[in-house]
Amino acid sequence: MIARQGIDDLLRRATDASRIPGVVAAVRTGAGVVYEGAFGRRAIHRPAPMTPDTVFWLASLAQPITAVAAMQLVDRGLLSLDEPAARCCEELAQARVLAGFDPAGRPQLRPPRRPVTLRQLLSHTSGFGLEIWNRDLGRYQSATSTPSVMSGRVAALRLPLVADPGEAWEYGIGLDWAGRMIERATRQPLGEQLRESLFEPLGMADTGFHLDASRRGRLAKIHNRAEDGALEPTEIEMPPEPEFEQGGFGLYATVGDLLRFAGLLLRGGEIDGRRLLRPETVDAIGSNQGGALRPKPLRTAMAALSNDAGFPGNATHAWGLGFLVHEAPSAHGRSEGSLGAAGLANAFLWIDRKRQVAGVLATQILPYHDAQAVGLFEAFESAVYRALK
Repeated sequence: MIARQGIDDLLRRATDASRIPGVVAAVRTGAGVVYEGAFGRRAIHRPAPMTPDTVFWLASLAQPITAVAAMQLVDRGLLSLDEPAARCCEELAQARVLAGFDPAGRPQLRPPRRPVTLRQLLSHTSGFGLEIWNRDLGRYQSATSTPSVMSGRVAALRLPLVADPGEAWEYGIGLDWAGRMIERATRQPLGEQLRESLFEPLGMADTGFHLDASRRGRLAKIHNRAEDGALEPTEIEMPPEPEFEQGGFGLYATVGDLLRFAGLLLRGGEIDGRRLLRPETVDAIGSNQGGALRPKPLRTAMAALSNDAGFPGNATHAWGLGFLVHEAPSAHGRSEGSLGAAGLANAFLWIDRKRQVAGVLATQILPYHDAQAVGLFEAFESAVYRALK
């Protein structure tokens, strides 16, 4: 265990000052869990406290999980990283590039120069975007009545590409499409395949796409941060009966479950003597898969859901398979080659294979890249590395 007093004080001060409604954080090393703490409330005006078994909406923190499940199938020869993805998921053959709008505001589409691949879907280089950070896609949705990704409707996946596959980095719905590929390759619903391949072997008992009575009773409310800094709980949730299970956006989990998932990658793909990923696959997950196509700052197109967002620390960055990859040490202690991920409601994960440490800090606040939540996460990460010296 690491000395916890300073970390406890850091997290408690944030919730006592109402800068954060509630937070759960945990750390593991190669030896196991070394820190776990829960402070504040699940909803700021209600008495139920945050506890280690509180359930969080993961949003984009689902993406690394889906990516690992896809790579398990690559290991088994059921999926290919570089064949046209439409061979598995035929709808992808219909993908078109948004070339602009005519004077009447009608979208102008053209065929892509090459087919989309799974590698591109997992590394955000497929050309698919997301309306939260791309105004042209919001305009396209309005012109065509295409629903939001948060609608849970299959029609939400019918967004056009905003760049030709392999020619730009654009944060988007690639992992939702990867989830559809997993379903086609295994002939199982995504949640069932994830349960069998990851959740049960890793003991992730509280992770899934649907809220049963137990999970719902422990669910943290998503809060909105107003312009004056005030926090209010909302009723925002993913649809309880979505038309499809969203590999990029739809999972719920506890912090403890996320740390169990992180432990799989810390251990090079093995758990309790059972190998879930090849060591070379773990290496590929954590290496640059976009070449010269580097992650770019996210400029908000929907201020209610996201602030402008860069990337943490002073490192250079690449994108692996489902993860941000730090190609230099970060200002907060993270080693070169570490992996990172974040969810829209300001939940954060890092995995430092070199130092054999992984950490999770989860809040439920919108918009994304909330200054208070990001600042707390960075302070937490720095405190963890100081405690491990």
